[in-house]
Amino acid sequence: MPGLASRQLAWQVLQAVAAGAYADAALERELASLARAVGCLSAADRGLATEIAYGAIRQRLLLDGWIDALGNVSALRQPPALRWLLHVGLYQLLFSDRVPAAAAVSTTVALAKRVGLGRLAPVVNGMLRSLLRRREQQGGTEPHHEPWDGLPLPADPAAALALRRSLPPWLSAELLGWLPPVRAEAFALACNAVPALDLRANPLRTSRDDLLARFAAAGVAARALPGAPHGLTLLERVGDPRDLPGYAGGLWCVQDRSAQAIAPLLDPQPGQRILDACAAPGGKSTHLAELVGDVAELWALDRSEARLRRLDRNAERLGLTAIRSLALDATALAEAKPHWCGSFDRVLLDAPCSGLGTLARHPDARWRITPDAIEGLVTLQRQLLEALLPLLAPGGRLVYATCTVEPRENGGLINALLTAHPGLSLLQERQWWPEPPEAERGGGDGFYAAVLQAPA
Repeated sequence: MPGLASRQLAWQVLQAVAAGAYADAALERELASLARAVGCLSAADRGLATEIAYGAIRQRLLLDGWIDALGNVSALRQPPALRWLLHVGLYQLLFSDRVPAAAAVSTTVALAKRVGLGRLAPVVNGMLRSLLRRREQQGGTEPHHEPWDGLPLPADPAAALALRRSLPPWLSAELLGWLPPVRAEAFALACNAVPALDLRANPLRTSRDDLLARFAAAGVAARALPGAPHGLTLLERVGDPRDLPGYAGGLWCVQDRSAQAIAPLLDPQPGQRILDACAAPGGKSTHLAELVGDVAELWALDRSEARLRRLDRNAERLGLTAIRSLALDATALAEAKPHWCGSFDRVLLDAPCSGLGTLARHPDARWRITPDAIEGLVTLQRQLLEALLPLLAPGGRLVYATCTVEPRENGGLINALLTAHPGLSLLQERQWWPEPPEAERGGGDGFYAAVLQAPA
């Protein structure tokens, strides 16, 4: 049956993620396995598999809500293989504009038979058709129909937001404590949007205008990003970005628009001694090197040698020679290199964090993060800051950044640090919130940054 392979692949990804795999790694592994077995999927089928897998992972709570409403057995008590198969079908009926309802039902039923769930095929067929009937009764053919229409919603605002937008209940409750309801809704919408692919032009080899012209000549739709001097965003989905014009020549790299705002906050100058303390995979290290014209002593530090090798390859592709990589835990740097204390003009700490600003980019992350884990991250972030402060030269600048919106990891942590170190100055503090693509800022991850200055 046409399209069955892509749906089976999506179902296999859902099972792998439920077993603990990361979504992107599971998708690539399943695509590679399929290619070895029967050949590569077409671009269209690969796109459909990605859409269903990532979309169903994002919408897990809402899809479970529909299983609870339509079935005799709750989602959590369903056999896992059946639960994720139902998610494949329900997602297409509720969210996919390009899949006709009849095709969504027939392929899901056919998939049940193909993967050894044939005796449950009538259950699958009945539940999906039950959804269609309920949606029709609710006016489901209307363009503005919401995917939760016809589903009983909790009276509690936080629980209702969690179900409607498929967020962990704890996060939904926190959001309504941090933000007014309208902005909490916008955050949830942004978390479920397909993220844009943003690029950063390498000013040492090209200009943004020249790169846009190259893309236009190749039929690749793109536009400049306001507020990001070297940033541009693609307006259409592409296959492998490495096939785009200028990649092999080091004319650009991938970097989210919000992340492009972090390195300039250091105000790096040519000839300075600069440390990127949690550097891999290297987007901000290479940005720093570009900003100083590749003239600096720029150390890229990370615990992972494998991730540093990726950084080194990217720097080489971009033609950057100022970056020196070092595999070491940043909390042990002052002890391992005591002569480095007081010697860095600039230090960047893009700290390990909960990643709540990047939920659109990492569809499975919302189901991994717990409040207890955040407490542990705050402890680690404070340890990193305390370990790096002695490395600052008098009057040196440190930028602390995260890709989260959790106040304990951001403003709360920095306020505690300033209280403990009254000589430090807070020069600037900023929180970027994720916004839906149609909003004024139009997409981008959530980020936080604080610019600190050591006493002269």
